[in-house]
Amino acid sequence: MMRSAVRGIGSALPRRIMGNKEFEGLVDTSDEWIVQRTGIRQRHIAADDETTASLGEDAARKALENAGLEPGDIDLIVLATSTPNNTFPATAVEIQDRLGMHHGYAFDLQAVCSGFVYAITVADLHIRGGLARRALVIGSETFSRILDWSDRTTCVLFGDGAGAVVIEGIEGEGSSADRGIIASSLRSDGAQKDKLYVDGGPSTTGTVGHLRMQGREVFKHAVGMITDVIENVFAKADVTAGDIDWFVPHQANKRIIDASARKLGIAEEKVVVTVDLHGNTSAASVPLALAHAVADGRIKRGDLVLLEAMGGGFTWGAVLLRW
Repeated sequence: MMRSAVRGIGSALPRRIMGNKEFEGLVDTSDEWIVQRTGIRQRHIAADDETTASLGEDAARKALENAGLEPGDIDLIVLATSTPNNTFPATAVEIQDRLGMHHGYAFDLQAVCSGFVYAITVADLHIRGGLARRALVIGSETFSRILDWSDRTTCVLFGDGAGAVVIEGIEGEGSSADRGIIASSLRSDGAQKDKLYVDGGPSTTGTVGHLRMQGREVFKHAVGMITDVIENVFAKADVTAGDIDWFVPHQANKRIIDASARKLGIAEEKVVVTVDLHGNTSAASVPLALAHAVADGRIKRGDLVLLEAMGGGFTWGAVLLRW
């Protein structure tokens, strides 16, 4: 059975770090309030010369280096982003050009904070379907560009960054002992659109718009939705929460992360948390957290890793893979 295994990983963060104290001069908030409600202590904010494409390229190059590969070894680039450099063409093709890659194919995927989970699932299907042998899957965002910096309920939550993995097709036995992606589950519900959205777009306002969120409503839905897709991948792979070595959730809010882990019965020491360092980086969130846990030695070859995310739409999904 063909599996899509992670061969390399990389990440990139803007130079500027913005701590919670800086918000005290912008909106009615405090470091204590932000930490208590979200777990966030700082986030990275992109400068004018740092874009979704440049951050994505940086993370991609690091993932290729980690994999011991060159751009010529890649057949496919899937970029998860809600903050592309241009309305079109896809920012993925700009990254393709920046890498000097003039073969294969590249496209963007838009599922907001669930983007990376969706993107790695789509790339896996392309590999198992024989369209590509190796793929770069990137999550890159510059959410600071779409924030209303006078809205204290949203501007403190988000940051910028990028993460990337190289996945390649390998032969497996068809069991949960295989390396690579073992099971995925994706969902969406457009009826929830007004709970987390951007109030602009080319076809409606002709403007970029700003992020708007009903925070309590998002929190109310999050844990149940996350549990739904995770239990689905557990059933597909015939594993339980006790079999998981590492849980790498979307880094939106520490309280959501903790509540999800408790409901699923995943031990606190198995949960990777980087929301305090990066804030919510949307589609970059999961690969940034993955890269962090790989770099510090927690995630090792052979570990069973669970990824999950939920984003505007609503979209949500989970991926189970063996590292």
